[in-house]
Amino acid sequence: MFRPIKDVKVYEHVIEQIKNMIMTGELKRGDKLPSERDLVEQLQVSRASIREALSALQIIGLIESRHGEGNFIKEKLDQNFLEPLSILFFLEKTSPTEILDFRLILEVNSAALASKNATPEQILELQAVVQDLEKYRMDENLNIKLDKKFHYTIAKISGNRLLFNILNTISDLIDTSITYTRSNILMDPKNLEILIEQHKGLFSAIAKGDAELASTRMKHHLDYVNKCMMEQEENNLLQNE
Repeated sequence: MFRPIKDVKVYEHVIEQIKNMIMTGELKRGDKLPSERDLVEQLQVSRASIREALSALQIIGLIESRHGEGNFIKEKLDQNFLEPLSILFFLEKTSPTEILDFRLILEVNSAALASKNATPEQILELQAVVQDLEKYRMDENLNIKLDKKFHYTIAKISGNRLLFNILNTISDLIDTSITYTRSNILMDPKNLEILIEQHKGLFSAIAKGDAELASTRMKHHLDYVNKCMMEQEENNLLQNE
């Protein structure tokens, strides 16, 4: 049950209690929260604090307000739930290299799991993306979208919902990373063919069910992206001197 609150940042404690009740199973997806009046009485705080907490929970996508019905724990948590993490990265001006390091942690394991867990239908889905990357190689706007889809699809077919949800919920960050790195890498035209071959090789390892090879190729791909990006940044610095 809710506990009375006495503190300066009251709304944060309201949020914390609701989150804890979800973690313990006291509140589940789709459950209706008590009315604002009931929350005021149970938590012994002001209605303003309750509204501030509910507003924050709506912003991060944990709850939704239904007109005339009240506030509910979301049935399906969408990408807004962890999107503030993307905002944090942007505000702190995280370097592209740091973002790639973060992607390495997630995506190397994602590739290994995908090779173990992908269904025949999912393999065909990933294959279609790779084929489109090769077919439309000269359409960079489309290629950016296909590159993103390739990495998200691997995360999806990994079978690990937490990993996929984390990647999906920081989509703005990942999208920016892919767009930025491609724009730098493709300043050297020969890199386009290399990227296509790396995606094809990664798909092949996943299709074979070779987890070690898949993780190795994903690491090699992201390391190569990082190397090209650093070389391009060095060239830019030399040109500006």
